[in-house]
Amino acid sequence: MLHINDLTFHIEGKRIFDAATAGIPTGHKVGLVGRNGAGKSTLLRLITGELHPDDGGISTSKGARIGYVAQEAPGGATSLIDWVLGADQERASLLAEAETATDAHRIAEIQLRLTDIDAHSAPARAATILAGLGFDQAAQQRPCSEYSGGWRMRVALAAILFLEPEILLLDEPTNYLDLEGTLWLESYLKSYPHTVLIVSHDRDLLNAVPGAILHLDRGKLTLYSGGYDDFEEARREKQRLELKLKKKQDDEKRRIQAFIDRFKAKATKAKQAQSRVKALAKMQPIAAHVEDRVVPFFLPNPEKMLASPLLRMEDAAAGYEPGKPILKGLNLRIDQDDRIALLGQNGNGKSTFAKLVAGRLSPLSGNVYGANRVTAGYFAQHQLDDLNPLASPYDYIVKLMPEATEAQKRTKLGTFGFSADKADTKCANLSGGEKARLLLALTAFHAPHLLILDEPTNHLDIDSREMLIHALADYEGAVILISHDRHLVEATADRLWIVKAGTVSVYDGDMEGYRAELLAERGSGDRGGTRGESDDRIDRGAQRRASAQKRQQLAPLKRAMQEAEKRVEKLSAELARIDTTLADPDLYADAQRTQKITLERGQVAKKLGEAEEDWLAATSAYEDADRMQEESAVV
Repeated sequence: MLHINDLTFHIEGKRIFDAATAGIPTGHKVGLVGRNGAGKSTLLRLITGELHPDDGGISTSKGARIGYVAQEAPGGATSLIDWVLGADQERASLLAEAETATDAHRIAEIQLRLTDIDAHSAPARAATILAGLGFDQAAQQRPCSEYSGGWRMRVALAAILFLEPEILLLDEPTNYLDLEGTLWLESYLKSYPHTVLIVSHDRDLLNAVPGAILHLDRGKLTLYSGGYDDFEEARREKQRLELKLKKKQDDEKRRIQAFIDRFKAKATKAKQAQSRVKALAKMQPIAAHVEDRVVPFFLPNPEKMLASPLLRMEDAAAGYEPGKPILKGLNLRIDQDDRIALLGQNGNGKSTFAKLVAGRLSPLSGNVYGANRVTAGYFAQHQLDDLNPLASPYDYIVKLMPEATEAQKRTKLGTFGFSADKADTKCANLSGGEKARLLLALTAFHAPHLLILDEPTNHLDIDSREMLIHALADYEGAVILISHDRHLVEATADRLWIVKAGTVSVYDGDMEGYRAELLAERGSGDRGGTRGESDDRIDRGAQRRASAQKRQQLAPLKRAMQEAEKRVEKLSAELARIDTTLADPDLYADAQRTQKITLERGQVAKKLGEAEEDWLAATSAYEDADRMQEESAVV
């Protein structure tokens, strides 16, 4: 049992937990969610004892081991497999003692204990976990120092999984994983035999693994049964009830106040009025909880649409050294309305392919047609570290809009979700999510024909990820996506390409099929096969192809609707300007000018009426076509 009792904790005077209470039964798997900065990682550090509460406490079952991935990644000359095995200090100590022990009784005790902890199968278990996280047999023998920080954090995760602690604490475990590693981890955790508390913004992981969601909001903890989708529905229902109760209470307050105002001066009703004053004072206000508004993402559409294909590759090869291609035999095309997700484990060449498409690499051989006319925006996760810590979002916009006024620059920043205070905040003081938002804004600033997004969601919370999905749905250019977030992939992509065996090819299956193939290759992560998987899966590949066809067919109608809407907005602004002019009393001293402006207003009003009719007609045509396609799909 993990029990949090009246937990109160402050950081630099700010209250993070306010008498928070929650209980997690032994063996349960729980997802810990909340907005960025709410205190989720702080709670994990309180559970481990790294931090100490100001009041209240946290208790666990007697003797329960707590496993938590340290922030420091393993390094040095120790091999990956030995480092993971060394995490079990008892096993390592017993094996070392067994080498030197001479007393027969002690040798027997050591061997008995080694059998009890299943020490002899440990190398196989460690190797299986490392393989699941993307390290083949050869990679497992290499020293930790040869790997980058992200890969070494995978090793740290492998060590904690290998230890199998009774309470497993995971803080954004998928941030350092590719999609393949994420899918394996999901299967592994589903069958983990002990208590798990996961901090994550991965919706699919939170739906698949936990049986409950622990919500941290304004210093309080609330436990909801079910996965993340169940939690969202329960939370919305709770908010609807709160709003209903608050309205009822507000109506009652108004009724009582009206009685008081009417009769407080009348002697015959004074006593009754006074009693109502007391009742009103004692009435506890119901604070209807309203979620903080999540600022949407803005991805400007290309000003000039290009004919498909945008890019066409013929027997192209890509790499960084002549004669040493990482990818070859590339025969692909990218169309204007494509939404392509790249599959394949890290190290297979996904980033190399992205750089080729973005024009940052020239083909070593073969041809890439269209590259000279296509503008591409390239978002790469590592670019967050390249942001100048002393520069603000406003400083970056100044460079991109040198001729614009300050008001225009700040308005532009506002469209990307940066308020006045955040616009002037140094990058060093921005959160990870704010830095990601800034980088996305810079990537899309010039309205490219093609967006290439390499792990864009690592620092975004779930609500922000949903906003990104909506923005990508509205964006009219092509998108190439590399992400471990399966929900983002399934909601956005209608084509899957796999980077494997030194080339890139079309993957005809869906994500469920890919998951099954992956687990079969790496060894199932759920210790007993993929239990609970249905054979009659939805053909999401067919759905994606149908979605792409639908979008292509509706594109002209959608474009006509949007153009009509822009015309209405332009004429409405023009009419408002004229009305402002006509409202000026000084205008009427000049009869000729007054007549001219009045005539102009009539002409603009007429054009606005016609434009509104065109807009309504275009909207109706688009919606009718969309509905007919939906109905035909159902039939």
